[in-house]
Amino acid sequence: MAQLTDDCFAQGGPLMRVEEARRLLAESITAVTERETVPLTEALGRILAEDVTSPVNIPPAPNSAVDGYAVHHADLDPAQETRLPITGRITAGQQNLPDAPRGSAIRIFTGARLPAGENGGPDTVMMQEDCEVEGDTVVIRPGIKKGANARKAGEDVEQGSVVLHKGQRLRAQDVGQAAAVGRQQVVVSQRLRVALFSTGDELREPGAVLEDGAIYDSNRYTIHALLSGLGCRVDDLGILPDRLDAVRAALGAAEGKHDLIVTSGGVSVGEEDHVKSAVEALGKLHLWRLAVKPGRPIALGQVGRVPFVGLPGNPVAVVVTFLNVVRPVILRMMGGDDTPPHTFRVRAGFDHKKKIDRREWVRARLVDGTSGLTAEKFARDGAGILSSLVAADGLVELPEDLTRLEAGAMVDFLPFSEVTQ
Repeated sequence: MAQLTDDCFAQGGPLMRVEEARRLLAESITAVTERETVPLTEALGRILAEDVTSPVNIPPAPNSAVDGYAVHHADLDPAQETRLPITGRITAGQQNLPDAPRGSAIRIFTGARLPAGENGGPDTVMMQEDCEVEGDTVVIRPGIKKGANARKAGEDVEQGSVVLHKGQRLRAQDVGQAAAVGRQQVVVSQRLRVALFSTGDELREPGAVLEDGAIYDSNRYTIHALLSGLGCRVDDLGILPDRLDAVRAALGAAEGKHDLIVTSGGVSVGEEDHVKSAVEALGKLHLWRLAVKPGRPIALGQVGRVPFVGLPGNPVAVVVTFLNVVRPVILRMMGGDDTPPHTFRVRAGFDHKKKIDRREWVRARLVDGTSGLTAEKFARDGAGILSSLVAADGLVELPEDLTRLEAGAMVDFLPFSEVTQ
């Protein structure tokens, strides 16, 4: 079960900067304590719960980086071609290696071990494309550096070194690294168990017939995808009716089985917004007013001891708020480190005015022009226009102290690929 401080979301109040919100949340929530061991084939996207240390050197022994001829560099004439007899042949994985005395060359293939000797074995490999073979003799061109194309033992990974660190989220290359040091399994944090639901008598499941005034529930599917992309185990509670008893019963049932409860909309003070009342009846709720656009209001609270997050109702605000506020919370609950996603400097292809002391994220797509990558703003920027996110490659992040952006200025760009998988 995830751990959190008492009344961990009680820091709400006046408009709060996003960095302050992130800091407060980081201080309030600690990671789940449960771990599990999974095979490497199931490790992608999981958060490592312990360091992975290599028991071996990689490569385990000196070997050739190319197909060619292994030679002693001291035998080579630096000014003209050198002719050496070919006295052996070594392939990758070969166990019994031929002798490689001074004044000779060994035919060798990529990954094959370099033979040792009483006075040291060959220390340089000449690529076969740069050699000429005349019968049992190889002709070596002058100018190759000592040690060229020869990999040293432990050149990639040294025995005893940490190759993967606790808290990192495993990518494909990380899984491969674990395999490279001989691991079949890794210890990871258990998946976060998240309850997800929507409320609203106007909402319908996709595919249903829409009566007058009804809309399809897109937010729940968006949030489900975002949660699943982070490796959460999502329990979809569907659409709850606008009745206090139904919402309260669903929240109460979810508390004992989940680490986090998430919804969107329904947390304002309207007569039909029953989520707020239901959460307060079972725990505590705080409305945080963030100095951001889109997505200013976000409800944070507890149902019993389980954290609750109520996202805004507009679909764009849902995504932006999730990516910039909720995602770091979830990663922290799963034992992830606090490394922020990478942003990239690109050129703005648009003018923009904004309020002081408010951070904004502008939907944009990237265009490769003569001056490099340019971020082009989506023409319609309402918080309810989900198609703007579909058309965008990411978000241009505008800091609080900026009030006017002019086309051509350099800006920070957050690609969706950094935060949606």
